[in-house]
Amino acid sequence: MELDPTRQFAIDAANLTANTRCHNVVLLDVRGVSPVTDYLILATGTSTRQMRTVCDDLAEMAEERGVRALSQSGIEGDTWMLIDFVDVVVHVFNEEARQFYNLDGLWGDAEKIAWESDKHM
Repeated sequence: MELDPTRQFAIDAANLTANTRCHNVVLLDVRGVSPVTDYLILATGTSTRQMRTVCDDLAEMAEERGVRALSQSGIEGDTWMLIDFVDVVVHVFNEEARQFYNLDGLWGDAEKIAWESDKHM
């Protein structure tokens, strides 16, 4: 059985995020909980440069699939970057911002989606 394209995009984006050295990557299904989007990806980056690379790589992956980001925020900053694909929104934080904003707790009612990283140790 094939996944719906939005869910597959969210899983692929979570994998890409993890494979670009983010850690603590969480994929949440917020359908029915959020009127704004279907899936949230929360990730912790290792440096400002790495966080920007993740956002650039996500935008490139999306473009290859005919999807354009509606917006990006925080790309010039160093604590929290967001890329909004409408049905999938990706938040990449540094460690301190992840703890401060606690989106994991805020969206605690959302279902966590199991996904597997392609990362090989």
